[in-house]
Amino acid sequence: MRSLILGALVACAVTVVQAALPTFWQVSSEADFLQGEVENLAIDSYGRLTLGPAVTTLYESTAPFLWTLVSAPDGSVFVGSGNEGQVYRVDASGRGSVFFDTEELEVHAIALAPGGGIYVATSPDGKIYKVTAAGAGTVFFDPPDRYVWSLAVDPAGNVYAGTGDKGTIYKITPNGQGAPFYQTKATHVMSLAFDREQRLLAGTESPGRVFRIDATGRPFVLLDSPYNEIRTLRVDPRGNIYVAAVSGRGTSPERPATPAPEPPPPIASVSTEVTSITIVADASVSAASAPATPTATRGNQGQGSGAVYRIQPDGGSDLVWQLRDDSPFDLLFENDGNVLVATGNNGKIYRLSGDPMQPTLVARAQVQQVTTLLGDKSGQILFATSNPGKLLRLSAERALRGTYTSDVRDAQAVATWGAIKWQGSMPQGTRVEVSTRSGNTRTPDETWSDWSSSYADAIGSPIVSPRARYLQWRAVLTATRDQSPILTSVTAAYLPRNSRPRVTSITIHPPGTVFQRPFPTGDPEIAGFEGDTPDRRAASQNQNIPGSAPALGRRAYQRGLLTFIWRAEDDNRDDLSYDVLYRREGETAWKPLKRGLTDAILVWDTTSVPNGRYVMQVVVSDLPSNAPASALTASTESTTFDIDNTPPTISVTSVRRENANTVVSFDVRDTDSAVQKTEYSLDGDRWHAIYPLDGIADSRREQYEVRLEGEEAARGVIIRATDALNNATSARGEAPAAVAPR
Repeated sequence: MRSLILGALVACAVTVVQAALPTFWQVSSEADFLQGEVENLAIDSYGRLTLGPAVTTLYESTAPFLWTLVSAPDGSVFVGSGNEGQVYRVDASGRGSVFFDTEELEVHAIALAPGGGIYVATSPDGKIYKVTAAGAGTVFFDPPDRYVWSLAVDPAGNVYAGTGDKGTIYKITPNGQGAPFYQTKATHVMSLAFDREQRLLAGTESPGRVFRIDATGRPFVLLDSPYNEIRTLRVDPRGNIYVAAVSGRGTSPERPATPAPEPPPPIASVSTEVTSITIVADASVSAASAPATPTATRGNQGQGSGAVYRIQPDGGSDLVWQLRDDSPFDLLFENDGNVLVATGNNGKIYRLSGDPMQPTLVARAQVQQVTTLLGDKSGQILFATSNPGKLLRLSAERALRGTYTSDVRDAQAVATWGAIKWQGSMPQGTRVEVSTRSGNTRTPDETWSDWSSSYADAIGSPIVSPRARYLQWRAVLTATRDQSPILTSVTAAYLPRNSRPRVTSITIHPPGTVFQRPFPTGDPEIAGFEGDTPDRRAASQNQNIPGSAPALGRRAYQRGLLTFIWRAEDDNRDDLSYDVLYRREGETAWKPLKRGLTDAILVWDTTSVPNGRYVMQVVVSDLPSNAPASALTASTESTTFDIDNTPPTISVTSVRRENANTVVSFDVRDTDSAVQKTEYSLDGDRWHAIYPLDGIADSRREQYEVRLEGEEAARGVIIRATDALNNATSARGEAPAAVAPR
């Protein structure tokens, strides 16, 4: 394997600078496999890819949304749709036609009527129609509400209707006389069902609650979920209530997605305590904007989350499954007690099985949402979809052939492909065929290479797709009637083109500012300042991400030290090293300050150089992760900064008496920095600020007078001056003899 990878790389080493270490792209977990596309395959919670049930199209409608399915006595199905508000009737062979046109926009619920025919609930004009077996319909009940979301018919033939946007449940007698049965105080009643004792169950939106309501209309909340909407209620033969909850809005049509605005071009920015320079890379970043697509009107069809709950007959409830990237729309019990979950926005159907229940992806349709599920008399599963509106069949038998197409791998730069290998189980007569393709666009299109021939060696075959930035692989699984192959892992190796590292910012902290290392042992250590002992040098190696700012402890002060912290980036995520150089302003030659640093921090003892204005340069290298011939460097200079370790001088020019006061006059001079602060004290303990005669301390020479009352200056005055770089000095002003203490 190693020779295969190295052989592929040597051929282009003379023209392309490659990173030294290959990257291995491994797909081996459930989360990994779910990133790709499946056809007739299942993915279980252990990350195993196997043949699943075959998915076939039974009927394609012209409607974008199919909302509800109900079996007719003759084996055909009624399908409620939007946006034309039509009911389709589709027979077992897939022949279908419009059975009833409501002249509304949406049909969200259908229920079989006792004695034949169906009830049809519509929105947004909130009517319930009764339609005969011949397709003739009349208005059965017209509530004042805008939406009729759900229907349920009890053994006596009474119809219960869940409505919005006032959250009212109506009870309608068989002759069409209806009245409010219970006001939920929610916004919408999205789902209705009956428990084993024929008590009404209701799932609401805003808030997402499950109610149990007895025959007198008295309610009891079985579940108060953290989700916004209870989409579906299903009761199994044991009396357990399964609940599909989603984080949706559920009431009004949603607008097409708006493309993300293009970001402004990058600009240089400055971030500093005293002085710093921040460099932003020139490469522009464009926001990917997906084409706008129409979305369904019922519920939130955006990137969703939700959960499946189980409410037990004794009233206890538990969370069966929490979904992160999908929204559960419907539930269906299989004969063996497993639960199928229809989801969006990626058209997936999961199976929950085991104890505790674990999800397995059993099918994926080329649609956005699987909205409803229905089991037919033959044991096959029908499901309706939205975006587009289709009626599909999930076979009870395992498919003999299935295809998995991986997510697209971004190598961040044009890469040389190494070998691809895979692991799994292939019983006699079964096959796993893996192929690849590559290209330089994020989404595969006609500019990509063709799919390669199937690779022969599962333990490692050289990838023959052209060098490019993006790679994708495909696995075709073929089964026999008795055996299915299992794919558990696919690994592809590649060597990306080495990218040049860069220093993005340099921060120069105020003179004397240092930082203790976090969690020090023994005496506090100064981050970035190495002592003479091996222990101190070893302690300076931290575990930060390459190029990131180091972790710092408590701030401290130590005269003469100057702290530099920088940030660096490397698209290959290589380990980085740094050389730090300096020069005095006006000079051209750079002098090394420290080489081979691995932390992005340095503390400089500036007492080793004369006062003046200086510039620092940081040279970053990715040599620690690359061969010397392929390593790349980059450098960035700081802004100019001052080094001044000489304190100002204080010259007392006169001490004189003016009546009962003592006036001390003095000058403060500094050769390199402005005078920043001047103070006086009579006892060396309490200090008082003094301002220069011109009112502003901003020059290298300032003149001062301090006026002391009465006997305050009898023993003299202490004067302390500090320059802009925190150098301080003091002097004493003696009192005139006339006020000397006796």
